[in-house]
Amino acid sequence: MSIAPLTLAATERGDGPPVVILHGLFGSGANWATVGKRLAASHRVIAADLRNHGASPHDPRMDYPAMAADIAALIEARGGGRAAVVGHSMGGKAAMWLALTRPGLVERLVVVDIAPVSYRPTLQSYAAAMRAVPLRAGMRRAEADAALHEAIPDAGERAFLLQNLRFRADGPPEWRLNLAAIEPAVPTISAFPDASEGARYNGPVLFVSGERSDYVRPEHHGRILALFPRATFVVVPGAGHWVHAEAPEPFLRALEPFLAMAA
Repeated sequence: MSIAPLTLAATERGDGPPVVILHGLFGSGANWATVGKRLAASHRVIAADLRNHGASPHDPRMDYPAMAADIAALIEARGGGRAAVVGHSMGGKAAMWLALTRPGLVERLVVVDIAPVSYRPTLQSYAAAMRAVPLRAGMRRAEADAALHEAIPDAGERAFLLQNLRFRADGPPEWRLNLAAIEPAVPTISAFPDASEGARYNGPVLFVSGERSDYVRPEHHGRILALFPRATFVVVPGAGHWVHAEAPEPFLRALEPFLAMAA
């Protein structure tokens, strides 16, 4: 069944071979501003907001075929029909599915700290906690932070999630995320679709993971290489799941030479 793609919001900077950047769950293209600015010295960087995130449209459907259809439309409209694609976490899974199903659109692929496997849907509780925050006019960020504290004890994680809360002078704050669509979809997002028999992407692929993260494990390498036979692996010392934010310089040292091969 064909999917009607959404027109994703995206920011562009720089000039050169196109690079599309895809964020993770609860994020937005703005999370990649530092890396995007650096890459823009030699590339046209297109940092997208995925469906139900950031400034992009909301839709009840939240799965990888739908996300890949949106990204395909973005590459066709703004990337000249073919682009390098960099995706983190959920964005990495969307990028992998795009490469497997529409390989002609993906010049090369960078997957950041995620594998094409299923994980436990632990972040569903985060979406539920955000939906449960009692938003009201005049509310301060500190109150929203306090409301999330029990469900999300880590202050850094709460700060990241609260970037999605828009405060208004004339009414209660509102979430930019479509939490009504995201919360029930977390098990789907945590999984990975079944690829058709023999499906593979034969272009160059770089898997970058954080040393302190367990999202990409040695036992995943066989599955990765079955789908992406030209995959290479880099582990960034000292970094966790948010490799690009926690260790931007080592991350860029791995990323820039790989992307330069497309220039």
